[in-house]
Amino acid sequence: MNLAQFRQRGPFEWEMPRQGAMRVPGVIFASRELLEAMDAKVGEQLANVAGLPGIVEAAYAMPDAHWGYGFPIGGVAAFDAEAGGVVSAGGVGFDISCGVRTLHTGLKLADIQRVQERLADVLYRRIPAGLGSTGALRLSGQAMGAMLRGGARWAVERGFGSPADLARIEESGCMAGADPSAVSEQAKKRQRDEMGTLGSGNHYLEVQVVDALFDAQAAQAYGLAAGDVLATLHCGSRGMGHQIGTDFLREMVIAAPRAGIALADRELACAPLKSALGQRYLGAMRAAINCALANRQILTHLARAAFAELFPCIHMPLLYDVSHNTCKEESHLVDGERRRLFVHRKGATRAFGPGHAELPAEYRTVGQPVLIGGSMGTASWVLAGGGQALAFASACHGAGRAMSRHEALRRWQGRGVVDELASRGILIRSPSLRGVAEEAPLAYKDVGAVVEAAEQAGLARRVARLRPLVCVKG
Repeated sequence: MNLAQFRQRGPFEWEMPRQGAMRVPGVIFASRELLEAMDAKVGEQLANVAGLPGIVEAAYAMPDAHWGYGFPIGGVAAFDAEAGGVVSAGGVGFDISCGVRTLHTGLKLADIQRVQERLADVLYRRIPAGLGSTGALRLSGQAMGAMLRGGARWAVERGFGSPADLARIEESGCMAGADPSAVSEQAKKRQRDEMGTLGSGNHYLEVQVVDALFDAQAAQAYGLAAGDVLATLHCGSRGMGHQIGTDFLREMVIAAPRAGIALADRELACAPLKSALGQRYLGAMRAAINCALANRQILTHLARAAFAELFPCIHMPLLYDVSHNTCKEESHLVDGERRRLFVHRKGATRAFGPGHAELPAEYRTVGQPVLIGGSMGTASWVLAGGGQALAFASACHGAGRAMSRHEALRRWQGRGVVDELASRGILIRSPSLRGVAEEAPLAYKDVGAVVEAAEQAGLARRVARLRPLVCVKG
């Protein structure tokens, strides 16, 4: 990245001043080292986002930002419908509501070490993973519509988990305003056999141990102690989200000129929030959010059943579930005025600070858990939402890729990655050695540097570091 186009606003905050068609500045939260290492395309995409109609305050990028489709991954932008604001399918992303869910196990490291190989095998057997993986459920017709309206609540009502889970999921497990009729039959068809599956790419189920604590008050509120074993899921809306993105991007790119929207990049295809197309997309996207929430709820049930094979009396309450790749209508202060905004978070996580009314009561004094996945074989993190509500109360979502999957395949072989991680006590189970190579640890940025930048910028604060023990990935 060329630093000459930025003005430093703080040690971890960089501003790209308005120029050309930009309606607002661009802002990146990062250390100098992370910013310099970013692809120049991130700055170009950020400037393009800053030119969209109705954008408010600034176009933001998180410390893990990298080149994406239209918006940079790690991009955040909010739009005001009353000021001609838009919704962009590219600004949400294809894997709608991809997210991270973490469960307590009540176990300690010694409990896992005795059965680590067996646990890895049981999880791999019970959790469908990989490209084209299918689950035990088959949804069609009325059941599909009910799932798209009900999200995790629908899953709980069918015996997948407990009603107590819902209090620790964003939107209490069900996104309001979902419109199954706005979802194409092709999207529904693609999802019919995929409920309760991880999929491929960087999706995983990981068993982790808390190996360091940084904020005693937040750790106590979250129920975390050194040596605790957690289980974390990372996955989204599978084929449905991808198809919805494809369907609406095609429509939006055709409709944009008719709405008077000049696109700097076709990948920024969007529609006015107050248009029929914009409302249809919101309805379909919210249905996909519910699909992802239901999917993670079913996977939670499968993970609990797997652990119960080895630990029959286990209780695995939910710590939290947070999505990225969403557009949500929220209330935020802008220049001292409270406004209803549509906040796009593409590869970025909501990070409400202490006192926010939407948080579970037990977390309200310390802020929202922000769950940060590392690359395969590296640490993950639990953060707490910052009190400054920067970037519309957003934070990073992971390490962020440092190279393409093609480049990773050129550098590493999957078997070598599996063997090297096993030598460090980390067991990998995957149906695809190619997929393992694509997700090699060094194909991603240093998640520790990303987390430090997020904390230093004021986006969130560190609570706990998690060391991986077992990873089932697609």
